[in-house]
Formats: sequence, C-alpha cells, structure tokens
Amino acid sequence: MKTAKLNNQIINIEKINRETYQSLYENGKKGILYCSDCGEKVRFYIGIEKEPHFYHINMQNKTCLDPIDIKGEKSEDVTLYKEQNGFRIPVSRTITALKEPEAPFKKAQAVKVTNPFTPPIHIQTNAQANYLHDLAQAGILLDSYQTQTVTHVEGSLLVLAGAGSGKTRVLTARTAYMICEHGIDPKSIMLVTFTAKAAAEMKKRLSAYPKMEQRKIQQIVSGTFHSLFYRILVFHSPEKWAANKLLSKSWQRDQLIKQAGRELNLDEKEFAYDLALQQIGFWKNSMLSPEMVRPESAWEEQVALLYNHYEQAKEKDELFDFDDMLLGCYELFKNEPAILSRYQNRFQYFLIDEFQDINKVQYELIKMMSAQTENVCAVGDDDQSIYAFRGSNPQYLLDFKIDFPQGDIVTLSNNYRSSHEIVSTANTVISQNKKRHLKKMEAQFTGEKPPVLFYPYDEEEEATAIVTDIHEKITTGFEPMDFAILFRTNTGSRAVFERLANSSLPFRIEQDAESFYDRFIIKSMLSFLQLSLNEDDQNAIKNILPALFVKQTVIQDLKAESILKDCSLLECLKYIKTGFAFQESKLKKVISVTRSLAGKSPVFAIEMIEKELGFQDFIKKRGGDGNKMEKGSDDLKDLKVAAKNFATIEELLNHADHMRAMNKEMKEWSKNNSNAITLSTIHRAKGLEYKVVYIIGAVDGSLPHDYALDAYRNGDFSSLEEERRLLYVAITRSMDFLYISVPGNRRGRQAYPSRFLSSIAKQTF
Repeated sequence: MKTAKLNNQIINIEKINRETYQSLYENGKKGILYCSDCGEKVRFYIGIEKEPHFYHINMQNKTCLDPIDIKGEKSEDVTLYKEQNGFRIPVSRTITALKEPEAPFKKAQAVKVTNPFTPPIHIQTNAQANYLHDLAQAGILLDSYQTQTVTHVEGSLLVLAGAGSGKTRVLTARTAYMICEHGIDPKSIMLVTFTAKAAAEMKKRLSAYPKMEQRKIQQIVSGTFHSLFYRILVFHSPEKWAANKLLSKSWQRDQLIKQAGRELNLDEKEFAYDLALQQIGFWKNSMLSPEMVRPESAWEEQVALLYNHYEQAKEKDELFDFDDMLLGCYELFKNEPAILSRYQNRFQYFLIDEFQDINKVQYELIKMMSAQTENVCAVGDDDQSIYAFRGSNPQYLLDFKIDFPQGDIVTLSNNYRSSHEIVSTANTVISQNKKRHLKKMEAQFTGEKPPVLFYPYDEEEEATAIVTDIHEKITTGFEPMDFAILFRTNTGSRAVFERLANSSLPFRIEQDAESFYDRFIIKSMLSFLQLSLNEDDQNAIKNILPALFVKQTVIQDLKAESILKDCSLLECLKYIKTGFAFQESKLKKVISVTRSLAGKSPVFAIEMIEKELGFQDFIKKRGGDGNKMEKGSDDLKDLKVAAKNFATIEELLNHADHMRAMNKEMKEWSKNNSNAITLSTIHRAKGLEYKVVYIIGAVDGSLPHDYALDAYRNGDFSSLEEERRLLYVAITRSMDFLYISVPGNRRGRQAYPSRFLSSIAKQTF
C-alpha cells in the first residue's frame, strides 16, 4: 500500500519527502499508523530490494486498497514537527500543496556480470610425489598453482595469494611437504605469522596431516614477528629484556607518554596522546629515531618532541615497548655479527604469511636472517595491503625480485570463497589500481544472485534497511553468524549499532570499539546539554572545561566556590580567574547560553553551543589534531544526525546513556557467544569470511576517506589506491551475498557515490 493514516490524516508516500521515511518507520513501530482502508494498525517497510510500502502487522496477506482520489485530503508531515526558534512546532500541509518529493526513492540495482561463468577444470598433479599423494588420500587436494608452491622448496619464492585462494592450506601443506618428503629438520623452519591465532591455526591444521607427528610440529619455530624475535633478545640479554620491563598494557604506555607530555606542557584533555602513540609507532616501525624524524605539520613537531622525551623516559627506567622488540633485535644482529651468523646457520627456511603487511624493520630482519640461504617463501597479496598507517608497505612485495633476483613468483588465482558474481565485481574494482601485480581471480562456483547496490536516503535509513534485510533472511534459515556489516571507521557504525541495539538480533562488536557517545568531542558537547538540565553535574563540568580551554585543576575551586557562595557549579564559572579578560567573559557567557537551552530541541541546542561558545575552535584545537581518520568535526555532524530523532534534550541524553550501556553489554555478551551478527571495520574483518556482507557508506569522503581524497588532490596517489584495496578486501569477505550501500546523504549533507564504484555502476540492471 502507498497510503496510511497518521493522526487521522492520510499520508501518501509518493507525495512526501524522502527524509521523512525514517520518521514514518518509527511511527509505525509506535503503533500510530493505520490502514487508510480498513483502519487496522500498519507499519512502514524500509528494506533493500523491495520498494517502501505500508503493510499490516498481523495480517501479512490482507489486501487493502489505497484511496483512488485523495485530493483535498490533509497530509501530516510525518516528522510531525518543524524547527522554529529551537522549538519543535506541529505542522500540517495539504497534499496538493506538496511539490514532487525531493530525493525520490531509487531502486536497488544488481551488478551485471559481463563475463559468463566457466566451470573450472583442475588437473590433479598429486601423483608427482609420494607425500602429495598422501595429502590427496587425506582429502587435502591442491590445484596446479598450489602444487607449484608446495613443491618449490629451495630458493626464494613470492606467492601472490589472492583473496580466498587457500593460502593457509598452501603454507601448511608446504611445511608438511618439506618435512615429510624432503626430510628437512623442522627446527630449521621459521614460520612467521601476523597473529598468534594464525600460528596456532596452522599448527592445528598440521596435526591433521599424514605423517606429521606432534613432536615434529612442536619443533617448528612459529609465531609472530614480535614473539619470535623477542625470544632471541631474552635469550641473549635476559636482564635488559625481562618481561616485567615490558610496557605490555596500553595504560602503561599512556601513563609514560603523558608524563613526558607534562614536561612539554601538553594538556591531557587537549592533546591527542592516543594518536601520538600511533604516530610514534609508525616512525619506529619505519626505523626512524627521534633525530631522524622530519615533521610535516605543527602537530607532528609536537609529537616528535614527545617521541624524544618518551624514549628518554623508557631508557631512564629501563623499560621497553612492543616496537622496541624488533628494533632491539635488529640492533643486536647489526652489532653482534657472530650472533647473527648463529641464527643464519640455525634457520634455513623462512615462510612468511601476510607479506603485504610487512614493515621496514620486519623486512630488514628477514633479509638479515635469510642472507645465507635466501630460502624465503613470502605469501601475500598486494591487493590486500591496507595497513600503511602502522608502517606496512606493499612496495616490499612489489620489489621482491630486486632483493631476491633469483626468486620465482607463483600466483594463486583460484578463489574458493566467493561466488563468480562477487569475484568478478572485486576484479573490476581492483583492476583500476596502477601499482599492483597484474592478476585476475577466478571463482570456482556461481552464486544465487549478483552483488547489489542500494541507495538509502542517509545513514539512518541505511541502518533500517540492513536490519530489515537480516530479519528477512533469518526467517529463511540464515544464522546471525552468517552476516557481517562492514564500515570504514568505527564512527560509521553509529546508526546501525543503534538499530541493532533496539532489535531482537544478537550482534557483536570489536572489543576496543568505544561507544559513539563516549567519544571525546561528543562527550563534551553532551555535557553542555546535561548542564542545561542539572547545573551541579560534576562530570559534565569536568567534560566542558577542555572546550573552554580551562585546566582541570579548577574543578576543586569550583566546588569550593559553590559551597561558599551557595550557587550551582555552572554559575561558579563566572568566578574563575584566568588572567585573560576575553576568556573570563566567555566563561560568564557559558552560564547564560547553557541556561537558555532548556526546552529547546537537541539540534538547535547543539548549533547554539557551536555558534555562541566557539565550540568549533575547540574542535580545531583538539578534535582534528593528528587524526586524519576520525575528525572531531565529523563526530559533531554525526551527533546532529542522531539528535534529529529526538524532541527534547532529555530524550537524547537518555538515549546516549542507553547506547553506552548497550555497548558494554554487547562486548561482555560477545566474549562467550559466537552466533551473532558481526559489526566490524574493514581492517578488522580482513582474513574472515561471511555468507552475507553489507558494506555501508560507499560514498566519497567515507570510502575513499576524506584524508585520501585530500592527499590525492595534493598529488599523492598511494592513499587513494589503498582505499580501493580496502573496498576490495571488504567485497572479498563475502561468500554468497553482497550488498553495497550508497547513501544519498551523509552527516547531514549530500553525498556522492564512491568513485570506486563507477566501474561496476555502469554494469547494473
């Protein structure tokens, strides 16, 4: 049905603006929408592949008729209110007065695959060697490319393992083949992975392989770069590298760097210490000491000074962090040739997983260790290199033949994970990158349906459509664990998190993902709103001080003044003496502005704080410092989008509290429950696979991210290519169903489809 009644007035969805769809959906959930024919309660449908419509809640098959002629009927604006001087005023208009709706509904489009699927023909080559035959008998079959990799034992080898090509099977089969077919001592093999979980998984697989005794498996030296090279350091310098001297907890590193920051007069509430630590890690992984750093901005100049003080503080207390493990081992080998020679003789074969994610110090260590034999088998995919922010560089993979000129290259081009339709889409997207090894993945099966591009109005409607689609699929037999919703940065998940939190669906989020409403800028803004309701809220006063450029130490003075003068903490702001007349005048203004917010709508209140109290100045100082990925100004735009859903400040604050609680609850719940929908950044999803994947926010500014577009405008193409690789990684997480969301608006402004989609958008029907 196209019509329904709201407050006894007829709503025709063909005549209302698209931005009201979400409000209409919420009104249906509240039970205030009625069928214009029979008068029963109805709801408003927002999904992905079906057009929006009204439907009966408990009578799915009931057919009612829309009014044939509704001219002259009055239509209630489904938002029910309009903004006027900060208040929400009820409005109504006649349908005949409405123009054609802005941003009309656009149907979802399936991506047309131009190349037909050809069933693969695999030539079994397992009879070449006895152990390959044993593997085949055990059900471990290898295609011709995989066999070529497994049997290439001597010399250097670069294996370009595309998404879903079975690289874990290849690495484990090659290890077993070396030991069982060639009799290679397992103690001479070093298997390097990027996570401890991956190392454990490989050993678990090896235990199921024929002739692989547990004793041999345990003798293989496997682990992450950090664990392997730290063992070497501890063996040769146990006192210097004792575990009790490691800054293993994030709070320990935070404490030390903030201590160094105090020496430089950097305020804890104003300076982005978390981002500074990330930048320092990047420099260290790039083998840049404090003296070698060449800052490219004023913020980097501060971080460079902090880097120097941080290193001095560690040295003084004889402490070290994780990055020091690799640098320390590099220095040990460089300064003690005899020790290096010992390990060169000990390890004859090196197998390195995720080679595209290697950084400079890791690469140098491998070159050092393998210098005698050059028996390096590096497995990776330059199309999946997405960790430049922590020093990873796909150039090491691209230049492999320069450092290992005698090496061979094998491409694993068969994708066993995704359908032909998904693989073809991924190939089309990544082929636009210039700096890559030319390769094309081949799917092994065709799917039920091609990938789908869908076009929600904004992030709110996007979230509703996805949750509706998941509900529908679960009723047909899917499990929650079959779904993943992927986004570029954590802030992009706010709307879908909130929609899932208010549904009955189980979901899981990253353990280190903070609630949107706990983000620094958001918490500060909401604290102004909280003070408009309670002028004695101590936490709110603490949270607004950084935005007023006032030190936290004044909180004790405020408490004392509040008692002495018998007034609220908010009013005590006028008694703060900073020595700057303009600042003291602003503090007095905070009182009047905050009090004037009472009764105003949340959006109006936020905009008033921005305008009257110079909140944007604070954002420029703290919110954007060093953070290319998640800017404070973006957080505030997201908050305004969320605030539009609430009539009063109190409703918004209650919602924020509820979402914070849900964030903590879901983290605890997901520790012991795996059958849940996954909400994840694309980075975190790498290496995983799901039957159904939703990629949200596929618009310029999100994917690709704004920072990459800025770099591109300044002549740097590398960031944009990495962003395209991110989309490629996201696409190839999907096994059977792929949905890419292209919202028309993002953060309250018009958005434009991601330029990465141009090549596949032409192929839609």
